[in-house]
Amino acid sequence: MPVIEAKDLSKVFGKNPKQALKLLDKGLSKDAILEQTGNTVGVNRASFSVEAGEIFVIMGLSGSGKSTLVRLVNRLIEPTEGSIFVDGDDLAKMDKNSLRKVRREKLSMVFQRFALFPHRTVLENAEFGLEIQKVAKEERKKKAEESLELVGLSGYIHQTPGQLSGGMQQRVGLARALANDPEVLLMDEAFSALDPLIRKEMQDELLDLQTKMQKTILFITHDLDEALRIGDRIALMKDGSIVQIGTPEEILVNPKNDYVEKFVEDVDRSKVLNAQHIMKRPETVTIDKHGPRVALDRMRAEGLSSIFVVDSNRNLKGYVTAEDASNARKEEVKDLTGILRNDFPKVDKETTMNDIFNIIHDSPVPVAVVENGKLVGIIVRGAVIAALSGDGEVNIEDA
Repeated sequence: MPVIEAKDLSKVFGKNPKQALKLLDKGLSKDAILEQTGNTVGVNRASFSVEAGEIFVIMGLSGSGKSTLVRLVNRLIEPTEGSIFVDGDDLAKMDKNSLRKVRREKLSMVFQRFALFPHRTVLENAEFGLEIQKVAKEERKKKAEESLELVGLSGYIHQTPGQLSGGMQQRVGLARALANDPEVLLMDEAFSALDPLIRKEMQDELLDLQTKMQKTILFITHDLDEALRIGDRIALMKDGSIVQIGTPEEILVNPKNDYVEKFVEDVDRSKVLNAQHIMKRPETVTIDKHGPRVALDRMRAEGLSSIFVVDSNRNLKGYVTAEDASNARKEEVKDLTGILRNDFPKVDKETTMNDIFNIIHDSPVPVAVVENGKLVGIIVRGAVIAALSGDGEVNIEDA
């Protein structure tokens, strides 16, 4: 069961939201509904699910509905229609006491502007959520200190927010959220107020923390590079609707429509695509049953100047060249062992194209893609160049 699940979740701001929903059913746009009724469509029939331990990114431009959607998730905004479930419980149907309990025990929010109390110390800020829950002083102090140590601020517990940099202040906000030990972190544009360098550091910090904590994170951003960098999956929004949900690779490689394609056209593909997206099935010969004659015949048939050699379990042993195979054949050599070469580049499936390009640039043979010692694919220079330019036919399902 997903930790978070939204089903046909909608929010319309205005005096007659039901009228606006009827117009949405008829296919009218957000702008047309605003013009006809004066109502603003914030979120339009959003459906998605977030699995345990996943970083699920909701992204879109200003006005796309992403911040409204995250506030519907914890019912800071009441939905006009639809349901939002946390661990199977429908928040839209909860009374105030039940909702308060879920917010305190399962959900914590990290805000864009830090939302720290300037007159409180770092430690007191980190304790605040626990203080509201009336947790005993010594216990909340211990939990707050542990969360501040997690984010690297154990030496600053007696400072006030005004004595810290922007990145450090955001760490305090993150520590405050973690001190409650929530199941879900809701992060609304949490890093967007930071300078680019600090922002990247905080992204790295979040990814490092996630490897330790394995929290379920709903992350809101308008920055596509940030979404691609930290998201396990991304929901791209436009005019209140979710346009596409997918992994970073799926959205980049297989955009659902022209809007998504336009959105991702300037992305640095070399940082997102990796070996498994551009590798092809390798032609091979088997070292314990094939000799130079078979190797040479296969190279001629496929128009190759070299061919990789594997054993019967597809463990990669090396490669042979057409020239070496031809000479061995003339000398009536029966096996490949004497002409086997090992000076070839190899990578795993997760190696980025940017790294592959540097590896393959001067290599006379294709790059071998290896998993647990087995040859699973090869990469040729032309495929890397085509994928980097966006002109290549890269299909994730075939990769």
